[in-house]
Amino acid sequence: MLWVKAFHIISLVCWFAGIFYLPRLFVYHAACEDEPGRERFKIMERKLYRGITTPSMIATVLFGVWLLSYNLSGYFSQGWLHVKLVLVALLIVYHFYCGHLVKVFRDDRNTRGHVFYRWFNELPVFILLAVVILAVVRPF
Repeated sequence: MLWVKAFHIISLVCWFAGIFYLPRLFVYHAACEDEPGRERFKIMERKLYRGITTPSMIATVLFGVWLLSYNLSGYFSQGWLHVKLVLVALLIVYHFYCGHLVKVFRDDRNTRGHVFYRWFNELPVFILLAVVILAVVRPF
């Protein structure tokens, strides 16, 4: 079980690295004014999303389900886990919206400025704080 937990945490760290960096690339991409720079950001965004962030999300979910399988009824009787799973679901929605934005930038259809993406970039921070506190402290 500890190996599964370790791999769950490792994949979570990799997923969040991507989920934090990808919107930061959107900030720079939205502010970029030269064509070679925009093309470079398109490549970086695609590789980060497909090569690191998405596989890490899949691994995080798989290892998380594996952890739950050890004591499914026990875990689901605890309120903190319900809230954590809702937050994870929201993060998955955020992840796929980032994938949508990768396509928007790829197709040169972005209409938002860098300030929007600066705020957008902060959302997963709050989810991470809440998920870690829920998993460690288990307040209810």
